[in-house]
Amino acid sequence: MAFITIDLGTTNIKVTAFSDALNEIGHESEKVTYQCRGNQVEFDPDLYFEILVQSIYRIVPLVNEKVRQVILTGQAESLVVLDDKGKPLRAAISWLDTRSSRECEEIKKAFPESLAYQITGQPANTPTWPITKMLWLKKHEAQLFERAAKYVLLKDYIQYRLSGQLLGEYSIYNFSYYFDITKKVYWHELLDWSGIRRQQLPDLVEPCTTVGSLLPSIADTLGLDRTTCVNIGTLDHFAGMIGTGNIERGIISESTGTVLSLATLTDRPILSSERMPCHYGPFAGSYVMMPVCESGGISLEWFWSKIVGKRNFQQIDAQSARLQRPSEILFLPYLTGTNSPDYNQDARGVFYGLKLNHDRIDCALAVMEGVAWLLYRNLKCLDNIGIRADRVITTGGGSKSAIWCQIKADMTGCSFMVPAQTEAASLGSALIGAVASGVIKNYHQGLKQTLFMKKTWQPTATEQYRRQVHRYETLYEQLQPVFKQDARLQQV
Repeated sequence: MAFITIDLGTTNIKVTAFSDALNEIGHESEKVTYQCRGNQVEFDPDLYFEILVQSIYRIVPLVNEKVRQVILTGQAESLVVLDDKGKPLRAAISWLDTRSSRECEEIKKAFPESLAYQITGQPANTPTWPITKMLWLKKHEAQLFERAAKYVLLKDYIQYRLSGQLLGEYSIYNFSYYFDITKKVYWHELLDWSGIRRQQLPDLVEPCTTVGSLLPSIADTLGLDRTTCVNIGTLDHFAGMIGTGNIERGIISESTGTVLSLATLTDRPILSSERMPCHYGPFAGSYVMMPVCESGGISLEWFWSKIVGKRNFQQIDAQSARLQRPSEILFLPYLTGTNSPDYNQDARGVFYGLKLNHDRIDCALAVMEGVAWLLYRNLKCLDNIGIRADRVITTGGGSKSAIWCQIKADMTGCSFMVPAQTEAASLGSALIGAVASGVIKNYHQGLKQTLFMKKTWQPTATEQYRRQVHRYETLYEQLQPVFKQDARLQQV
């Protein structure tokens, strides 16, 4: 018996097969293509599904045994608009799309962010949220808005195409901005104000729910048994938490991919003055505190590709490791403004302290330290609301850099542990399927046989980095008037 996991990624669609013992059998990955026009980022949802089908089709011959479940995970906010026959009315709108800035401001006037935070758990209203895209469609594609029978998110649509069941799950709808995380229902006041009817939205179920079997036509196309079940799964970040063993209070996981994100489980929503994003979690009655910083790994990617013109990250590691740390240079990593913990869209990226003797490797080291400082600030905010961990499980592209992991440990004073399983979301999804189908009793049992740590970095220069933290915080505060002045000038 086996499981197939599907990770509906922004960059790649990943399909992985696992045995009942949760050993990886095979893996397929296909890139996602987009149509980009200015700040508009769209993709063909049917083409996305066909790419997925072909990936599953290629992996099935490797399994050579009955597949118990197909389990979904992946991105949240990308919006698909369906007609009354369940067909897409237009291209899907990616979460990367920022066309709806004005609509954000309109929502803020009607529903202030302080009010919305207490309902949605989201501290800021941004163009990422699907509700802002719906309002944009109402203004700019009025005929389509009138024809829309259903507004669904990408994972809903893929699950619908596989099983015929049009459902959503709570952990994904955290990212809609129209979901009440404490009541576990849609935020009707905002929907009514927006002109969206309840019947235009899918019914919601708990994450990790088995929703039914594959449609016979899909099962036959894929060469799978018609009794193969479809599990609705959970958000990719939450599947990654499960795959790294972050399934109980007191553990924090961190990922430095394109963005920097942290996640830790709680048994209740915490909506405090720290304005930390709070989400409904992957297990019934669970919640996740998950601050996200857009200027994560993308900061180093930007520096090496746009400024230097090269992207040899192994070379960066080797040469940066020979430099004295902390760096003389400070880098404020606000290339896209900043979300958690400051939510200051006026902030900008800054190099400070440059001298004639500094070169690109010095600057690369400063970029890594700047991102680690953001991590420190968010861990401090979690500490302020009573969430403290001496060890952090680290994943994502940044976890492959030994020097970056050491910098994070030194900056924060925490141990950083890297799991042996690099595709944590896929392993977490396989664990979901194994628990749901009764192959293993619970997640703890499954993790005992699958979770191994490859490397642990202990803090060794905490005192030196404590002084570096003070330099960073002073620089950031001193630049606030400059950031505000530049923002005012840009509005003129």
